[in-house]
Amino acid sequence: MIKDDDPDRDWTTPGVFRCAPGVHRVPLPLPNDGLRAVNVYAVADGDGWTLIDSGWALDAARDLLAAALAELGAGFPDVHRFLVTHVHRDHYTQAVALRREFGMRVALGRGEQEALEILNRPGRAESLMQAARLRRAGAAEIVERLAGVPVAPRDPSNWALPDEWIDDGDEIAIGTGAGARRLRAVATPGHTRGHVVLADEAGDLLFSGDHVLPRITPSIGLEPAPPVSPLADFLTSLELVRKRPDAAMLPAHGPVGMRVHERVDELIAHHGARLDATLAAVREGRATAHEVAAVLPWTRRERRLADLDLFNAMLATLETAAHLEVLAERGAVSRTGQDGVDYYRT
Repeated sequence: MIKDDDPDRDWTTPGVFRCAPGVHRVPLPLPNDGLRAVNVYAVADGDGWTLIDSGWALDAARDLLAAALAELGAGFPDVHRFLVTHVHRDHYTQAVALRREFGMRVALGRGEQEALEILNRPGRAESLMQAARLRRAGAAEIVERLAGVPVAPRDPSNWALPDEWIDDGDEIAIGTGAGARRLRAVATPGHTRGHVVLADEAGDLLFSGDHVLPRITPSIGLEPAPPVSPLADFLTSLELVRKRPDAAMLPAHGPVGMRVHERVDELIAHHGARLDATLAAVREGRATAHEVAAVLPWTRRERRLADLDLFNAMLATLETAAHLEVLAERGAVSRTGQDGVDYYRT
């Protein structure tokens, strides 16, 4: 049964939730304890559906998506296109897997092209993708622990190239004629190089992907080919979205119900406070990103780095390195390299 979306409901509950005229949210499961689900948005396009993001290529996610489409009176052959906000597997891989069977088109931000080229290289060691950055951050012990983690088999066909590249400023029509919904693509690098958000200005909606999330701040630069300063890119993208018309936020993780400008202001303030805390740690004598990360609180529960699981310890260290890079760009700290490790001081 299709229900109106309720921000106070557990947003990960399976089902189909009406969040705007012609727009339904479908949460699909993820195989981890942190982010338990990803929101896929089904947008009516006349005689079928366009889906924004797709979920992870898992049997459970596929089954729930099929059930959701059935609630909408449709099936996979009625999905004409996937518009994917970024290349992470919980957004991209199910679209590619379903395309092999049903032929719908897949569109992705052009900035993700280099990442896909790397993901398709033979023999790529997925568990050590961030090894060089972690070593520069002084986190050799995390690299050693990652090397000992078994890597699940990876289906390279799920990283095939999209049918279309989305460019900044593209107008994407969903449906035809006078009743078509028009989405404006806005490039928002930071979470990944090619992340895009999709603005429905007439409908007062922003499909915000992982760029603007209601309860967490996204990881920064977790991708095969991160830029030099992913946090600087992310902050610039936040300012860009803040200058656009406000809208109701339809995020990839978390409940609906917030306005975009409100949450962007909170995210900018969060990273401002995080930069201050990072600078204070360097002033106290912590010299590497790993050393700084060890004295900062993590997650909303303010946990210590040593209490995080291995994956989240990696994310925390890389995020700290991104904050230190911004501080270096602003002249608040200096950086020197020694034996492959970056050291910072005020």
